[in-house]
Amino acid sequence: MIPRPGRAHPSRLRRAALLGLALLAGAPLPATAQARSGGNGTFYLAAYDKHVYVIDEATLDVRARWPSQIGIPARVALSDDRSLLIVTDVTNRNVELIERATGRSVDHFTLDQGNTQVRIGSIALAPDHGWMVLQIQSYTKLRDRFQIGEPVLVRYDLSTHAVTDTIPWPDGPDAASGSTLFSPDGRLLWVLGDDLVALDAKTFAEVDRWALSRPIEPGLGEMFFGFSQSLYEDPGIYTGLFRTSDPVQHRRLMGIARVDLAAKDVDFYTLGPSQPVSFTLAPDGRTAYGLYSDIGRYEFWTFDLQNRRVAQRQEFPGRPRMRLAASTNGELLYIATAGATIDVYDAATYQPLRTVTLDTDMIGWVLVPPED
Repeated sequence: MIPRPGRAHPSRLRRAALLGLALLAGAPLPATAQARSGGNGTFYLAAYDKHVYVIDEATLDVRARWPSQIGIPARVALSDDRSLLIVTDVTNRNVELIERATGRSVDHFTLDQGNTQVRIGSIALAPDHGWMVLQIQSYTKLRDRFQIGEPVLVRYDLSTHAVTDTIPWPDGPDAASGSTLFSPDGRLLWVLGDDLVALDAKTFAEVDRWALSRPIEPGLGEMFFGFSQSLYEDPGIYTGLFRTSDPVQHRRLMGIARVDLAAKDVDFYTLGPSQPVSFTLAPDGRTAYGLYSDIGRYEFWTFDLQNRRVAQRQEFPGRPRMRLAASTNGELLYIATAGATIDVYDAATYQPLRTVTLDTDMIGWVLVPPED
């Protein structure tokens, strides 16, 4: 069962309240709060002023603002070797590649042609950076209507800027959803939908399948995995929340699963009734954090992955749209999106420490840990 929020000590509540009032009033925080550093990582934030902001985690100062070549950037992701930023715009029709070391835009493209707009979903960049697999769907404006194409996967050559192959969805267009990624050795293209399907990265022929849609354990219904790759796990390893239904009483349950795609192995356990909470893995891999978000009620959650339980919950004055990340040293929590602020909290106590305000609102962002 999920534990109820614990009662904090009165002195801790008073300190948290005073810090919260200071943040709201714009008053300076104590020097100890201002000096706290979350590590030596780097934030990359897509902003409405058509720039990608580069922010030092240690100071939360803006180091650089890289102009976007595709208008307003929205999603920011990393190549597998972490040398490139993969950026898409707010329309999901334009893609840009930015070199992290220099901030140089090395490529950008769109698949739009004439009256046809092409929206791009998941993106998998090949290990040699020579081509991509894109999940796309076309929208053609006719005189009296829009003609909407079926979602497809395509191979896009970055040297010629041309689609060279159309890759059929393993289970047909009706099952066209999910994401794609390459195996660590680059020989396979994994298609993550209801099932995990492994395609040969050269011929796109199906070579293996893992029926994730089947109940993993008697008494459970179909499991729905909805987590993304963490920078603190090896490629092909996913840890995150899953949701399933009790097939007898149809109760919605949630739990945590660790999935190894290459080994086709999953370790999972349930936590209790399904809740509207997110999941963010901490750098140590033994802890994770979440944001419970419901209208008028927002909570921090701490997941103890070693003991397979929710260790702590606490309500706080959140906002309807938030995204959470743990600092690269595991000591702080960051909340950003939407808006122009990065709110910093203590990971152990959830006490607010500081708020950093940017010159513009942000959309998407990624926090990259320092290189070893």
